[in-house]
Amino acid sequence: MDDARKMGLPGEPAGERLVDRVLRVDHAGEYGAVRIYEGQLAVLGRKGPAGETIAHMAEQERRHLGAFERLLPERHARPTVLQPIWHVAGFALGAATALLGEKAAMACTVAVEEVIDAHYRDQIEALPEEEADLKATLEEFRREEVEHRDTALAHDALAAPGYELLSGAIKAGSRLAIWLSSRI
Repeated sequence: MDDARKMGLPGEPAGERLVDRVLRVDHAGEYGAVRIYEGQLAVLGRKGPAGETIAHMAEQERRHLGAFERLLPERHARPTVLQPIWHVAGFALGAATALLGEKAAMACTVAVEEVIDAHYRDQIEALPEEEADLKATLEEFRREEVEHRDTALAHDALAAPGYELLSGAIKAGSRLAIWLSSRI
């Protein structure tokens, strides 16, 4: 991250406002991830290599979501008002990619997790040192998100039909969801 971003850009929150934004957007992201996996499992089921893998990743996302559900009230932060939209959109994305096949479902995971890896890295760097516990939590979750990406790559995500187009669309949507959820 460059020096201007480290110091904070004009209009960007700092201190408790930054923590509120981090918790709000990360809660929304983990909620969306759970819904994506629920949509995929609704189509693919829990059996077979892909189903078992997706179920495992979904369980880790539920644990992440649980952590943010505890942190929001502890830190007096509010969730995004967009959660009802992410409820539907996450499930729809998961189901749609699963309908395209197991490789497309895995391509979805790769795209989302690549965006989330960068997002968590930026947050970890932006948070002040006095937020060491929150930074450690984000780093733990970031590592698990990278593990999900690597698992999806090992399940032939790159061989999904139209991978580049699918991945680009999902990444753009993920970035938009992050931007919106951090602010609304």
